[in-house]
Amino acid sequence: MHEPDRSIHTPRRMANTGKIEKAQLHVPDLAELCQVLQSGLNKNYSDVKVSVVDCPDLTQDPFGFPVKGLCGQPRITDVGGVPYLIPVAQLDKVYNMNTVSKEVELPGGFFLGAGAVSRKTTGMNAELMPLVLTEAEERPAVNASYFSSINPVDEKCLLEKYSDRFNDCDFGLLANLYACEGNPGQVIEVRACVRTGEESLVSSMRKTMEEHYGEKSVALGGTFVLQKGKAKIHIMPREFSACPLNTNEEVNNWLKHFEVSAPLIFQTVMVSKDPGLDLRVEHTHGFSHHGEGGHYYIDTTPDTAEYLGYFLPAEFVYRIDRPTETHDIGRD
Repeated sequence: MHEPDRSIHTPRRMANTGKIEKAQLHVPDLAELCQVLQSGLNKNYSDVKVSVVDCPDLTQDPFGFPVKGLCGQPRITDVGGVPYLIPVAQLDKVYNMNTVSKEVELPGGFFLGAGAVSRKTTGMNAELMPLVLTEAEERPAVNASYFSSINPVDEKCLLEKYSDRFNDCDFGLLANLYACEGNPGQVIEVRACVRTGEESLVSSMRKTMEEHYGEKSVALGGTFVLQKGKAKIHIMPREFSACPLNTNEEVNNWLKHFEVSAPLIFQTVMVSKDPGLDLRVEHTHGFSHHGEGGHYYIDTTPDTAEYLGYFLPAEFVYRIDRPTETHDIGRD
């Protein structure tokens, strides 16, 4: 596979979303990456198997994605950022998946990941689980996304299909997205059972790559299922904080935390090393078919946790509308 171009490409601008920066990523051979991940995950789980496989048909259960696979010109993008949410939300930060698809030079591409809804569309704040096949000349967009909010009736999780309520492909404030053509092909399959360490599946994978690849930036995107056990998640309140959130403690007190049950289908983006673009190095959201979903932290049942995931390394990262004033608060 090709070696990275360490330079960051000349920024360009497109309507409404500000500056776009692009950097090439290191793309390891899949067999090599399997060995790296196998070794690292063995330190965090008692039973691990990482292998190269043909991507399963993701239109089938439990995924229900609008495309069959994760292959074809894989890339990631970090849009907006946490500084647009906290300390004070900047509600004018609204983005559109169809526009982003052109900005990452993949019009008509498939996007998955983690983000926030647009308040201008939804009238509230909520967690977004993007699953969007963006529009192309011969077809309209297919928005299979989910979003979770705090139910005003009982203060519990309310998970809904985005297209049941709204007709656009907008999102707000921030998103971490993996994009590809949605084709079948070879991917990395990760099976991990019984957590023995302190790291989540995503953190364990990301830190393993960071340790092995050092200064090279390797990014993975994809989906995984918590097949057994429970997980800790958060959901942002429907209303943005009336007071500025200036510390991680204040952010955690504002968020609503829940324990949710398998099976849970997660979408994730992770980067081993930020190549100087102020990236959120890991971000994972998930949904279920039993009404639960949100921002993933870690499983809460290590003795019974069972994961099955599919991932692919990205070739490029695109940084869209990077905040000029930044901080590290609220990036967990």
